Amino acid sequence: MTTATATQTRSRNTLSDSLIVMERELRPVISEPFSLAAGMVQPLFFLLLFGPLISAGAPPTDGSTWSWFIPGILVMTALFGTAGTGSNLQFDLQNGSHERLLVTPLSRSSLFIGRALKEFVPLVAQAVIVILVMIPFGFRPDPAGALLGLVLLGTLGIGIGSLSYALAIAVRHLDWVFWTVHQTVLFPLMILSGMLLPLENGPGWMRILSQLNPLTHVVNAERALFAGQLSPDVGLGFLAAIITATLGLLLGLRALRSSTI
Repeated sequence: MTTATATQTRSRNTLSDSLIVMERELRPVISEPFSLAAGMVQPLFFLLLFGPLISAGAPPTDGSTWSWFIPGILVMTALFGTAGTGSNLQFDLQNGSHERLLVTPLSRSSLFIGRALKEFVPLVAQAVIVILVMIPFGFRPDPAGALLGLVLLGTLGIGIGSLSYALAIAVRHLDWVFWTVHQTVLFPLMILSGMLLPLENGPGWMRILSQLNPLTHVVNAERALFAGQLSPDVGLGFLAAIITATLGLLLGLRALRSSTI
């Protein structure tokens, strides 16, 4: 077997093994759809409680209040829904489930990639439900833009989920470290993204930090896409999501390969 053929075989094995792991991780979600509903409680409450407050003033951008607010809520769903998912892997590391998977024929890389890819499906399903729920209330997304927005959202979810899994592997049995980092990083990212409140009139230091926050560019891209606008924000948003996903996968695979679990 030539080197090129061996490389192609390994690539195919990693891809097929990743899909197997992805399917395995999706089974509990499919068999217990309540988990999807539970993940929607927070964004729906934000829509219910923050929406009227924003509606009381002028919309922050052109168009209806919902066209500005709902895309931000969808990004918040991705952030909160995937940032803590590493705790599931951490539980598997502690009870030995992950160790048993390591001795299966599945490639080591696929155990991480499959978990990360799994984040795409429930996140997009939740976003679709939120969009459908809000249409009777006046939300009118551009169909093509909404489809691209869902792809962008799922890509971001893979990235954040990968980073969460990488953190879980790095701290292994130290639950408190995982949740300390999780809470310390989560809320500054949320506030500095402008997903809930506009930052245009904020302090200069806050606007600078906002531009360094990848979520800011994803939020801006989602708002442009749902409004049917192919602005430069869309390119920046996809770039930020792809970089996040690539970085998360690379860090996670490195942590997994160097682990002694």
